[in-house]
Amino acid sequence: MRKLLGTLAAAALALTGLTGLTAVTATPATAATTGSFNVLTYNIAGLPLGLGDSDPQTNTPFIGQRLGSYDVVNVQEDFNYHASLYANDTHPHRTATSGGAALGDGLNTLSDHAFEDFERVRWNRCTGTNCLTPKGFSLARVRLAEGVFVDLYNVHTNADSTDDALAARRANIEQLSDFIQANSSGNAVIVMGDTNTRYTRAGDNIRTLLSENGLQDPWVDLIKGGTAPAQGSDPLLCDSAAPANGCEVVDKVLYRGSELLRLNATRYNNEWASFLRSDGKHLSDHFPHTVDFSYTLNPSLKASDVFGGPHGTAFNDADGLPATVSPRTLTLRGASRLDAASLTHDGGTHLTHGGTGGTATSLTLGLGEHLTSVKLTRGQKDGRTRVFSAAFTTDQGRTVSAGAVTSDTRTFTAPSGWQIVGFTGRSGDEIDELGVLYAPIG
Repeated sequence: MRKLLGTLAAAALALTGLTGLTAVTATPATAATTGSFNVLTYNIAGLPLGLGDSDPQTNTPFIGQRLGSYDVVNVQEDFNYHASLYANDTHPHRTATSGGAALGDGLNTLSDHAFEDFERVRWNRCTGTNCLTPKGFSLARVRLAEGVFVDLYNVHTNADSTDDALAARRANIEQLSDFIQANSSGNAVIVMGDTNTRYTRAGDNIRTLLSENGLQDPWVDLIKGGTAPAQGSDPLLCDSAAPANGCEVVDKVLYRGSELLRLNATRYNNEWASFLRSDGKHLSDHFPHTVDFSYTLNPSLKASDVFGGPHGTAFNDADGLPATVSPRTLTLRGASRLDAASLTHDGGTHLTHGGTGGTATSLTLGLGEHLTSVKLTRGQKDGRTRVFSAAFTTDQGRTVSAGAVTSDTRTFTAPSGWQIVGFTGRSGDEIDELGVLYAPIG
């Protein structure tokens, strides 16, 4: 019961962005600068009996029992036997089902790490039976430690190899790529799922997803010596009974690090041998695939957590900071809520987020003065959680603020010897969610 309540609470947090009305002060702790985790992607073939090639009624409980060895799991085709999957799994953070076949997308994430800002996106284009259920992709922002996040995408693209199906799948890949560019700028990213693509297939554009987003493929790097199979070459088909790592599958794991987080794939493996029934049969018509990751935090750039609601478009200033950070003027816009936040560095770098509403108020830092903390409050507007106010303070005790203060507060404070140099969060016409970036005082 305790785990169930924790899971429900995590799901509610992901959907509402609310954690209660308790004031919290957050200063980045002296945390480990390195860490590791593993991931698994698995199309579990959970279609209703008779519509697929597997026996999900029998197999799904077994699948659930074997997911516990993996820190972060993406499943696809988690449709009509979802309850038995979760009943046999112990991950503390799990997405709520979007429904069975014809209603939901079949995409779910199970994680030992908390995640937030979860959303589902439907493909703009599909063909034939692919259109019978709202296939697409999801995004969960996985928190590895305070201020350390990875944007985790779960993907299931249009299947089949007819000309129109290939065109739809290429459109899916382009849609996903555009979304990553718009919503994950500056963030570490892992994309994993059933892409239905092959490097060898002439009509597929999986390379577009990698090249446009700076992604790497651990299968290519660790198994194929860093060179993907040539497009238009013979497919690298798998032994259906005991597939070797060298064969190519449509289930892929792709990744990149960020300015905040160096991410490195250290192991790739087709996990088929761990997902067999006692009679030796596979538990799905797809194979599960795992990747081990190590990560190292940037010693000269850190991020706080974020505070607000899961709306607007995500932003992260990590990629936009000047080579030598030197914040000079902070401008906030606000009235009944926080409308915008802008920070200008010496040399002209201008970081700005939000809209044009409210009244602007600015603070220009003096020589040797640094931004060291921010107190945020949030509330509800039109059914959405937004940042209602922000008050920044310098190491000389000066402040600048905007918006209307509420009782739901959080304060982020730079570590000793560090300063606030940029922002992270989500925004549209107003600031929906806000965190800050820290760099050493040089």
